[in-house]
Amino acid sequence: MKYKFTKKQKRLLIRIIVSAAVFAVGIGSLFLFPSFPWIGRGILIASYLVAGYDVLRKAALGVVRGRIFDENFLMAVASLGAMALTEFSEAAAVMIFYQTGELFQSVAVGKSRKSVAALTEIRPDTANLVGNDGVTEVDPEDVSVGSVIAVYPGERIPLDGEIIEGRTTLDAAALTGEAIPVEAGEGDSVVSGCVNVTGAIKVRTTKEFTESTATRILELVEDSTSRKSRPEAFITRFAKYYTPAVCGTALALALIPPLASLIFGGEPAWREWISRALTFLVVSCPCALVLSVPMAFFGGIGCASKNGILVKGANYLELLAKAGGAVFDKTGTLTEGKFRVSRVESLCGLGEEDIIKYAAFAESVSTHPVGVCIREACPDKPAAGDVMEISEIPGRGVEATVLGRRVFVGKSENAPLSQSTPGVTVSVLIDGKEEGRITASDTVKESAKDALAALRSLGVKKTYMLTGDRENSARLVADAVGVDGMRAGLLPADKVGELEKIMKESSPVLYAGDGINDAPVLARADVGVAMGALGSDAAIEAADVVIMDDDMKRLPLAVRIARKTVRIAKENIVFSLAVKAACLILGALGIAGMWVAIFADVGVMILAVLNSARALRIK
Repeated sequence: MKYKFTKKQKRLLIRIIVSAAVFAVGIGSLFLFPSFPWIGRGILIASYLVAGYDVLRKAALGVVRGRIFDENFLMAVASLGAMALTEFSEAAAVMIFYQTGELFQSVAVGKSRKSVAALTEIRPDTANLVGNDGVTEVDPEDVSVGSVIAVYPGERIPLDGEIIEGRTTLDAAALTGEAIPVEAGEGDSVVSGCVNVTGAIKVRTTKEFTESTATRILELVEDSTSRKSRPEAFITRFAKYYTPAVCGTALALALIPPLASLIFGGEPAWREWISRALTFLVVSCPCALVLSVPMAFFGGIGCASKNGILVKGANYLELLAKAGGAVFDKTGTLTEGKFRVSRVESLCGLGEEDIIKYAAFAESVSTHPVGVCIREACPDKPAAGDVMEISEIPGRGVEATVLGRRVFVGKSENAPLSQSTPGVTVSVLIDGKEEGRITASDTVKESAKDALAALRSLGVKKTYMLTGDRENSARLVADAVGVDGMRAGLLPADKVGELEKIMKESSPVLYAGDGINDAPVLARADVGVAMGALGSDAAIEAADVVIMDDDMKRLPLAVRIARKTVRIAKENIVFSLAVKAACLILGALGIAGMWVAIFADVGVMILAVLNSARALRIK
């Protein structure tokens, strides 16, 4: 989507064009009518006023309100001083180029804001409340928990909830950055902000509007810009003292050399020194520094949000850029967090497919994660009468009559299972005889190993895994993804202790967890990253960065975005200070005139702002 000029930007552009045209006429008049210079000067004054009347007004208001030392004051004094020295063309040119720089800056800031502002579209303004009298369009804030709302194709889901009727495809790209739509039907949870693509659905709400995902995300983005990084904080403090200092220096430059020359019997050369002082003022305008550095971080935060990564503040971008160590939870972070059948063992000749079928039919009504994954591994579904007399044996398993045979699935007292086996293994007994064993285990995410390798290539020196799981299961995952260190069998409080030990060795350290039982560790880490925590209150509250889906590859992307953002901010600081310092010295010595000053002010600002805009284009 192309960037569209705002009304204010269009008005400024028109003023610049008109002022430039009048300026050209004024310069032409000076050449064509040298005997009547007042004609050309009058036209140049008109050009100056068209371009800079608002700058003069803001400068005057600043003086009245006690906020004297800002860029408007510097530009007003410098340009009016040039007028007083009859340098009408330079005064008008300074104002035209200054306003051109302001337009560039406004457009660049607008582009950087667009990626963040687009998030406001994820929160619908209305909800279709289903009642006894039909469907009523209401404000989402008026919908209470437990109410039923209708969401039609093309609409965004206004509140978090669960589908109770209908089936559809959901587009969560605005939330997660993932462009592939997902199927959802009865019983599936949905979050606000997703677009209902295909079918009409009814949703029973589970959260109020203020607690729903879309609202929480917008609050995070709005709050993120208030947390300054160290470069931003430095620039804020720097500008506070810098502007009064350069104004005092310019005044001294205009007065001290001429007065000293008078004292020692020489010519005061007031015009020359005042001209140098005015040049000094134009050069010293701190726009490039004050605007471009915060804009770089704003652009970085916008780029991250566009890629499904919410960063709560510029300070966390800076810490991510410096990350020297990365610590991960296992379940739900490095692994899928979902059991799958990983092994079927036949003990007495019965085929593996039959073992799975008998076990799945016996587990047909089970809600246990192992039972659910066994059902998912079986392609067949029981017909009426295939399964009877289902009973659950607390702490052991389930028993049922399947296809006329008595089947038990669970822990067998007669055939104890090895505790060293990775995952969870259950016995399948048919008519009292152990026919086979099924092992269910959590699977490593496909993106985990690549993500850790990418982090190492970015300079993250050490990677660790902390988990409450058993040593043997944890070791398999650790070896599969290639972490440098691993601790198993940890309670949440133990994880905090282990994290603190790691933080002494590598700092700053980021911790990535699923955001629920890892909340204490997320809060303690230098940068807490909640993985796949969309809609999780614990994750959003405890984490500093929220990756809005389960894709581990977004973590190294977040580090890359952070590093490029910080690098751009530092480039702006060094470039702006270096050019301004050189031009200030040249201006004070009389080597550089007003046109060099215009480049040092407007040119540096435009280049720095354009450089900051690169933070939006990190792929």
